[in-house]
Amino acid sequence: MDTQVAIIGAGPAGLLLSHLLHRRGIESVILRRHTRAYVEARVRAGVMEHEVAELLVRTGVGERMLREGLRHRGIKLRFAGRTVHVDFQDLVGRGVVVYGQQEVVKDLIAARLAAGGTILFEAEALRIEDVTGERPTVVFRHNGREERLRAAVVAGCDGFHGISRKSMPEGAVTTYERRYPYAWLGILARSRPVHEELIYVHSEHGFALFSMRSPTLSRLYIQVPPDTDLADWPDERVWDELERRLDDPSLGLERGEVLQKDLTVMRSFVTEPMRVGRLFLAGDAAHIVPPTGAKGMNLAVADVTHLARALFAFFERGDERGFETYSDLCLDRIWKVQHFSWWMTTMLHRDEDALPFDHRRQLGELRSVTESRGALTWLAENYTGLPLNVDELV
Repeated sequence: MDTQVAIIGAGPAGLLLSHLLHRRGIESVILRRHTRAYVEARVRAGVMEHEVAELLVRTGVGERMLREGLRHRGIKLRFAGRTVHVDFQDLVGRGVVVYGQQEVVKDLIAARLAAGGTILFEAEALRIEDVTGERPTVVFRHNGREERLRAAVVAGCDGFHGISRKSMPEGAVTTYERRYPYAWLGILARSRPVHEELIYVHSEHGFALFSMRSPTLSRLYIQVPPDTDLADWPDERVWDELERRLDDPSLGLERGEVLQKDLTVMRSFVTEPMRVGRLFLAGDAAHIVPPTGAKGMNLAVADVTHLARALFAFFERGDERGFETYSDLCLDRIWKVQHFSWWMTTMLHRDEDALPFDHRRQLGELRSVTESRGALTWLAENYTGLPLNVDELV
């Protein structure tokens, strides 16, 4: 099987890349080892930066998001018994959209299939051959047979555990990693959100986040140790702890049916460079950020915008300069986002091994940030998203 671009992975990065390429007449084949039902049902992050949402709308896959997505003009920070509104619209003139990642995936899959695109579900990529040659090959298993997909370029959008990063030649890349001494226990619940915007809580009992997926579905998180056993957290204990950390009876936390419960261990991870030969990494295959800053999906989309531009130039004009600059352009943004996500995480979470001094310092930091328009503006600029230059892609 031959194509112009082989894409491993059918998350937002791989699907959006295929969609953008199709709009410019560039052929691609997507491989995904899971079923379509699994991919579309997997609940993930739901906060979209302003320009990410704009990109989806302007490339024709944002119609449902416009109908069902929740537009937020800011967030709330709650600490020391007080709640501060961070008004993004006032500070930087833009907001964010709450729309589940799995909904973005559904929209992109529907668009690719409607346009005659090729997505091979239950196609497990086994290895990538000749990544430094002009026609790298992805060997994959589909319908019980081993097959080969040859392409001019391979885009590795297959996440942290995929084969793309592992296919980089030994010694060609360097990885940087930091693990955090806490995790998030998250629930998806059939309950009314406690507020119209997200509430980030710094509490003496640990961090909590009150988010939502719709006016009737809440997505809620509490800080727990990384080795937490979910069996030790029955639903009532989770609700009790959420209530204790929110510490605001006026908001009326509604205890509804828990539809899903999961544990997210928090870490930061970056691979450099993100390209070797004709193999390019994008999204979680190259980097992971702690979820506090709501950057995972958004950062993957930013990677894809750079890769799409490089591929446009290559296939339309034979210009390979974008291949050379791809990694540096991505990493410039990635390290800025890593800093922002680290900052949000360390400011809001409670480290049980820290000194009492550190806990008091965190409160001082929160007061400093929330009492300074300059600091709040920096927070708003980063939360709502650094520039993507959408005009170049539509």
